[in-house]
Amino acid sequence: MHIQINTDHTIGGHEELAAWVSGVVEQALARVSDHITRVEVHLSDENSDKSGHNDKRCMLEARLEGRQPIAVTHDAPTLDQAVDGAASKLTRLIESTLGRGRHQESHRTDPPLPGQKHTT
Repeated sequence: MHIQINTDHTIGGHEELAAWVSGVVEQALARVSDHITRVEVHLSDENSDKSGHNDKRCMLEARLEGRQPIAVTHDAPTLDQAVDGAASKLTRLIESTLGRGRHQESHRTDPPLPGQKHTT
């Protein structure tokens, strides 16, 4: 799983921040990382240099094998909270998406191919 971190002009994209964000994302997605090829992280400060409630935004986009990309956004007062919130949301969304796929596969209604047993 490759993690790419992007920041707006108000957030310094220094190595320390990149290492911390990568660690949070890797830990949050550890259970589903086998299905993920890439995660893009977009960090921004919506109010720039002014302070504001929930003005830090973290958008995470995950590219899953064989599926369309999925994305979540979380706004919070601090970058720490924004990253943690977005990572939690993305984990739940991926688990739900993968679970739906497995559920649909196990409840197929098309007839079995010749030579295959029908399982129900």
